Amino acid sequence: MDKEQRLSTEPYKGVRDFYPEDWAQHGAIFRKIRRVLRMNGYAEYQASPLERTELYESKGNDEIVSDQTYTFEDRGGRSVTLRPEMTPTLARMVAAKRRELTFPLRWFSIGNRFRYERPQKGRLREFYQADIDLVGLPEGEADREIVWLAYRIVKAFGAKDEDFKIRVNDRRLLMSAAEAAGCVTPDIARQYLRLLDKKDKLPAETYRAQLAAIVPRDPMAVVEEETEGPVAERRDAVKAFIESVKKWGVSNVVFDPTLARGFDYYTGIVFEIFDTNPENPRALFGGGRYDGLVSLFGGEAVPAVGFAFGDVTFQDFLATHNLLPAPNAAPDIYIGTASEELVPAAQMAGMNLRMQRVKTWVNLRKRKLFDQIDEARKRGIPFFTLIGDEEAGSGMLRLQPLRDELGRKDDERWKKAYSVEDAAHVMREALKATEA
Repeated sequence: MDKEQRLSTEPYKGVRDFYPEDWAQHGAIFRKIRRVLRMNGYAEYQASPLERTELYESKGNDEIVSDQTYTFEDRGGRSVTLRPEMTPTLARMVAAKRRELTFPLRWFSIGNRFRYERPQKGRLREFYQADIDLVGLPEGEADREIVWLAYRIVKAFGAKDEDFKIRVNDRRLLMSAAEAAGCVTPDIARQYLRLLDKKDKLPAETYRAQLAAIVPRDPMAVVEEETEGPVAERRDAVKAFIESVKKWGVSNVVFDPTLARGFDYYTGIVFEIFDTNPENPRALFGGGRYDGLVSLFGGEAVPAVGFAFGDVTFQDFLATHNLLPAPNAAPDIYIGTASEELVPAAQMAGMNLRMQRVKTWVNLRKRKLFDQIDEARKRGIPFFTLIGDEEAGSGMLRLQPLRDELGRKDDERWKKAYSVEDAAHVMREALKATEA
């Protein structure tokens, strides 16, 4: 193939290749998240990333639907979209089997999402996202649980309260304030909410000019100044909700009357988690209550509340605060061979160790002992064992630690020969001690 015809090794713009070490880091983050969610009774579900386009056109964010989706026509002439978010899919799935499901549902899903937007720090065209939802309970305890759960996920990585802030508002407060400020129809009020959601991305002069074109008075002034009526009542209710969350031990939750969230389906409490480090100005988590989404598929409304967060911004947060969990991609032991003739015996030892749930790498090439140990170190493998004639005959293994934290080489543990079962136990105990 001519040089001009060679294919590029670069991935498509805005997406990532995950080499084994990168994928191990990615997996370590989501394993910890899964542990927190399952501990709290949440069950994992999944769905195809392909959806009918009408699912997003019916109730969503106009900017995302019009400008940021990967939408195309399939061979049958149907309009199909790669999912930009998961909440509409969840609503569709719940509506499809609502008579068979046992409510409330505590569900979560982790998978890739797609948005056609300009790649930049904290934002890519393909990203992985966790969506967590509590479906079937009215506002109150369910909303507190969801906000607390988002807090617990961040804390599970070792973050301090001062590392992040949870901002809370209520879409009903914003709608009431917009109406009181002069938004004469719900559609105009929604225009205001979409503008408010983009406020931080616009120059102040541009925001003020666009605001004046929508509404005669700034609704934020109404929120601050009203002392009675619907706006004051809703504002006080949000503040009371925040105080109730604080009683659950969440000290870094605050009222933010400018918080809108971009999706039209929100009907009540909305919240976002922000990094307090100025290096990461984007929201890490976001969510709220959406009681009307399931009813779009027919039947009565099903109350629901949830949140989501992407891997890109969250990993930036963890890296900034030195909280990234250690990846765990390496095998536990490298089985070296004294000669090519002993490779079958090494393979058998490897199979026996795997039966004991020990992740095992077996050397299959003719190599010097030093080179095999060096390879094991480069791969990050903590233990090495050599299969020679004696080991092949006896089935016993001698363990050599390759990390200083596993103990000195003259430790009595490493002078003994072990059966496969005992070797597995000794390695597990030694590795567990380094994690404590």
